[in-house]
Amino acid sequence: MSVTMTPAATERVKSFMVNRGQGLGLRLGIKTTGCSGLAYVLEFVDDLNEDDNVFDIESVKIIIDTKSLVYLEGIELDFVKEGLNEGFKFTNPNAKGECGCGESFNV
Repeated sequence: MSVTMTPAATERVKSFMVNRGQGLGLRLGIKTTGCSGLAYVLEFVDDLNEDDNVFDIESVKIIIDTKSLVYLEGIELDFVKEGLNEGFKFTNPNAKGECGCGESFNV
């Protein structure tokens, strides 16, 4: 089982964690929503759940629950800046398609 992060994403998450001052890591998950059916969710984690999988990448802990891991196996998390916009970008080998606005995907 693999999850990867680019150096830009790793540094951004480290910066968020330092600014927050507490927490175990960052949860990457999915929720049902949008035009295509599924959307990515990022949130801080203070306590682990029983079904959590923890990936330690360059001292950053990415936490994914077992149900979401089925859809996120092999994902790469990147942080990109394009003009005035910046944000996390997900490269998911399991995604078969995305909606036009890029907010959701399907498998």
